[in-house]
Amino acid sequence: MALPIREQLKYWGIATAVFLAVLWFIGDVLMPFLLGGAIAYFLDPVADRLERMGLTRALATALITVVGLLIFVAMALLVMPTLIKQAVSLVQTAPQLFQDFTTFLTTRFPALLDETSTLSTSLASIGETIQERGGELLQTAVASFASLLNIVILFVIVPVVAVYLLLDWDRMIAAIDRLVPRDHVATVRKLAGEIDQTLASFIRGMGTVCLILGTYYAIALMMVGLQFGLVVGFIAGLVTFIPYLGALLGGALAIGLALFQFWGDWLSIGMVAGVFVLGQVIEGNFLTPKLVGDSVGLHPVWLILSLSVFGTLFGFVGMLIAVPLAASIGVIARFAVSQYRHSLLYQGTEEPSHTDTTQR
Repeated sequence: MALPIREQLKYWGIATAVFLAVLWFIGDVLMPFLLGGAIAYFLDPVADRLERMGLTRALATALITVVGLLIFVAMALLVMPTLIKQAVSLVQTAPQLFQDFTTFLTTRFPALLDETSTLSTSLASIGETIQERGGELLQTAVASFASLLNIVILFVIVPVVAVYLLLDWDRMIAAIDRLVPRDHVATVRKLAGEIDQTLASFIRGMGTVCLILGTYYAIALMMVGLQFGLVVGFIAGLVTFIPYLGALLGGALAIGLALFQFWGDWLSIGMVAGVFVLGQVIEGNFLTPKLVGDSVGLHPVWLILSLSVFGTLFGFVGMLIAVPLAASIGVIARFAVSQYRHSLLYQGTEEPSHTDTTQR
């Protein structure tokens, strides 16, 4: 005899509370395992395809690992030094860029930025703060980043976890399936399939879109001659998973830098802007429809809210689980609405009138 619904809800509520408590207290410890799990989930379809081509799971995992190591070494030797150099140079140049911007506004709009005006005083105060705190902020950011993503975690634990999880992924899924309560196994499998489809469309699809666009922006901006093109392309590609934010943030940063670097050379400034216009055309008409699809089910506002809430509550680990949880909550919410519309609570005990049926 199955447990009553009230008892089931009590146990699942306790399990959820324990899960959130674990994230709250040992979230930083779980971070490398979450990163490794995300990498394994991202690469599982590749391993499955290699298995269908005749390789064993062990050989498929080994091949993926070798290719991944080669790509990482190539990036470490060719891309990372330039990226770090440009990022440090951009941070160091930021106070001078702001001072040049203030001088430009003062020269072009003297009436607007008179020395006694509130706006002029505010800009001067901001500039002094940047000059005084810029180096300190950079050191703090670097220290925080180093403490958050320790070298050992990045280069040892995460890859090892990813390899083991990728090797045993199908067996783990089968083991979890055997633990699902038998009364609800069909429903859970259906919901899990929908969640997996949503995550696959969004994480794998948008991850590929971010990689392609980030590479395109970096190469195109460097070809145009923008001084910090690699950093701008990296930033734009990194936040492309939030619709329009990558183009807006990267475009504003690139055009702002281009105005200082190419002032008077309107062709170069126009080429920088054209890079982002072309990127948006490619993303909207080719990449996103092909790689992500139109039925992901994650509204941009819902995604931003999830990232903000879970990031605030659980830090970086919260941001890692925000997208999977947002997708899961969305699927479960749609299922709950469907159940509600078929329930007596919604339909009532009387037959619906002809008018109600027509309106629906």
